[in-house]
Amino acid sequence: MGKKMMTGMIVLAFICSSFLLMTSCAKKQIQVSEPVQPATQEMKAEEVEAKAAEEAKSAAEQDAKARAEAERQARLRELKMAQKLADEIRNFESDNIYFAFDRSDLTDESKSTLREKANWLRANGDYSVRISGNCDERGTNEYNLALGERRAHAAKKFFMALGISGSRISTVSYGEERPVDPGRNEEAWAKNRNDQFALTK
Repeated sequence: MGKKMMTGMIVLAFICSSFLLMTSCAKKQIQVSEPVQPATQEMKAEEVEAKAAEEAKSAAEQDAKARAEAERQARLRELKMAQKLADEIRNFESDNIYFAFDRSDLTDESKSTLREKANWLRANGDYSVRISGNCDERGTNEYNLALGERRAHAAKKFFMALGISGSRISTVSYGEERPVDPGRNEEAWAKNRNDQFALTK
């Protein structure tokens, strides 16, 4: 009887010990599988938002730099084109044609110069040209004014033969009134017998 009781108590003690051990393991397992706390999730969301904001800022800065560079390049192209046009206009207007004494017919050299000018006028249809005929000081004012007009008209006629509309060409004679060279010798007189050209838009 005493042995049976002892055996029962041992079995009971073993059962209790096993139950306590299982309960302890279950608690540990529950602790391990605890869900992520809301604070941790909020921190991760803030990090994602901050990274996205930084990337958006960087992209905006790059886009602004690209636009600024494109605008700079466009301005450079415009400046180069404007400078090129200014050089062409200066060359056009500074290249006179010249005449023999008391003559208004065009020399071969003058015709070559006028062909170049006609090519430019065809390529720049929004420009017109004013031709001024000039003479040296020899002869009367009235005669030189008439001679200057014939010289200007000779260039206009040549332009029109090359296809430049007469509506884009005007003429004026200054006779001996506007000498290029004020000298009173053959070298100066040769410079003063000319047609000069001015572009208008």
